[in-house]
Amino acid sequence: MRILGIETSCDETAAAVVENGTRILSNIVASQVEIHARYGGIVPEVASRQHLLSVIPILQRALTEAGVDLKGLAAIAVTNGPGLAGSLLVGVNLAKSLALACDLPLIGVNHLEGHIYANWIEEEGKNGLPEFPLLCLIVSGGHTDLVLMEGHGQYCQVGRTRDDAAGEAFDKVARLLGLGYPGGTIIERAAKGAQRPYRLPRAWLKGSDDFSFSGLKTAVFQMTRDLGIADESATSQMVIDLAAGFQEAVVDVLVTKTVEAARRYNVKQILLAGGVAANDELRQTMIQRSSLPVLIPSSILCTDNAAMIAACGYFRLKAGKTSGWDMDVKPGLRLV
Repeated sequence: MRILGIETSCDETAAAVVENGTRILSNIVASQVEIHARYGGIVPEVASRQHLLSVIPILQRALTEAGVDLKGLAAIAVTNGPGLAGSLLVGVNLAKSLALACDLPLIGVNHLEGHIYANWIEEEGKNGLPEFPLLCLIVSGGHTDLVLMEGHGQYCQVGRTRDDAAGEAFDKVARLLGLGYPGGTIIERAAKGAQRPYRLPRAWLKGSDDFSFSGLKTAVFQMTRDLGIADESATSQMVIDLAAGFQEAVVDVLVTKTVEAARRYNVKQILLAGGVAANDELRQTMIQRSSLPVLIPSSILCTDNAAMIAACGYFRLKAGKTSGWDMDVKPGLRLV
């Protein structure tokens, strides 16, 4: 059963064909990072226009690489939220047109649910599929959520960020340090050269599984003034050590709260998902501190892609969950 996935929720234009929810036949992604880097962040209007230019060539490449045509598909899955409204509209309207023209089932997929299902995709060296019940930490530019999953499509949100998402905090701190965009990649790279990472505060929010990173961001801002980073009188090593201290604080909170929650809810596994899950320190620290098995997709499947949308679409189709022609984009769509 082959599912075509389409993803245009933010600034990546992606299309993929996945077989039986686990085997990638093609996974094509066109990034807009270089375009938005000059602005220091994503410009929604620019993103949607770039999707219009890229989406048909990307679709054609995905079908060609998979060796299938539209008649060989079982369904079309597309992200309909959350995300940028203009960007989402490009993917949803394309998916509707194709599904209607080819008489195929249409499946709207929550972007966050797609990130979770990246863990079901087969990859070299991966041992088995996720086992329920499990706890998933979703960390991306717009979301930091702890989700208890007891079966396919069965979600209970046990924790979320009360302010900035982890990825958002990475981007904002990178700007404070004058490192550029995207923040996650740049800070991770800079942190590898740290000599004495600065010790920064952690917001534990005791008695809760929620997260908070706004205080940490404020602490970094104050240190940029104290160290002279704001007026460029600091050394590059100070910037690197502060970047490393920030990353350590974020990873410490994410891992500690996830491991403690997994123990309380008596789950079998911990899953990581979302763009920040590509961060190597987060991946390694979670594996080291957890007594439970930890499943993490490869970095390319952590960042936005269409294979995860197609994989999720397969399991939704198996459960008989398809969308009507009145399906619309939902920029603020929630998982639960």
